[in-house]
Formats: sequence, structure tokens, C-alpha cells
Amino acid sequence: MGKTYERIEGRLRRFIEDQPVFFTATAPLAADGHVNLSPKGRRGTWRVLDERRVAYLDFGGSHAETIAHLRENGRITLMWCAFDGPPNIVRVHGTGEPVFRDDPRFPELAAGFGDADGPAVRAVVVVTAKLISDTCGFAVPFMDYREERTLHAEYFGRKSDDEFGAYCESKEFNAVSMDGLPALPLPLPPR
Repeated sequence: MGKTYERIEGRLRRFIEDQPVFFTATAPLAADGHVNLSPKGRRGTWRVLDERRVAYLDFGGSHAETIAHLRENGRITLMWCAFDGPPNIVRVHGTGEPVFRDDPRFPELAAGFGDADGPAVRAVVVVTAKLISDTCGFAVPFMDYREERTLHAEYFGRKSDDEFGAYCESKEFNAVSMDGLPALPLPLPPR
């Protein structure tokens, strides 16, 4: 059933680009650390950079676990699954790097997301695939996509960049993870 691939191209690339949601999984090195699994949505906020790399916009929120784990060990798995159409699950296992707002690469990476690059972007996460695979997805339920939730963009769209920076600083698990690992560099660099 499952197959592995050398590259993200053709059918795999179209599948990834067509999904309205994907999931990220990361973990610290410590055996007693918290594994993190996060859904990511908002159309246009992820893209395939080339046949081995994908990227997504990391938006502000109450935690920065993925960033902390990537800074510690770089391990990440991304997963997309078909909730409609033919059953399929695609995983990209690899290494990730948060490219922060003060990194010289940030402007060019962020520009590639066009209109999806909106308020409250903390970083662009770039993932380099070590293993690309798909599996059947026979047990994934059919679910109907209705529309995007706009609450995050609306909430942060009312804040200036300085207010967004203050928000990040006010959250307990933005500067450090739940396990005490360095996460988001604060104060947040301006855009």
C-alpha cells in the first residue's frame, strides 16, 4: 500500500497544494518532553519550494512549541490527508528551520506566499525532506470543507506590529516551550 518517493512532484505536489489543512509533529530530545502536534490551515500559507523542500508561514499564537523543537533538534513531520476524493495520506519526514523576521532570507521567502502573508507572521518554517511517503488513507473519514476561519487574521489584523510583538511577549510559552526550551526570539524583530 504505502510508497516512498525521492521527490515532491507531480501527483504528490498537487495533492499537498490542494489540501485545506495539514499537521505538523515535533518533539524535544528529552524522553519526558512534550510531543507537539499542530493543525495548520489558511489557504496559501504553505507551498512546495522545490522537489525536496516545503515551507509554511508560522503565525503567532499562545505557544511556540514547533519553533522550540526545531531550534533544539530540527526534527519535524508534516502530514496531509484527503478528507474528500480518493483516500490518501502524504507525510514529509525531515528537518525544519524557522526563518525569523530578522533573517536576510525572510523577505524573499515571505513574499512567495503573496496575499497569504498577513498579520502575525513570526517566521517561515522551511522543511527539507529526508523521507517522503504516502499511504492509503482508507480509514480517514470523508469531511466537507466549508470555508476558512477568519478569526485569527481578523484579530491580529487589528493590531499594529508593535502590539503583535507585545502580545508575543505576554504569552508564557512564546519565549520558551512548555519544557523550557528556547522558542521565539523576543523582542520580536519588526517587519
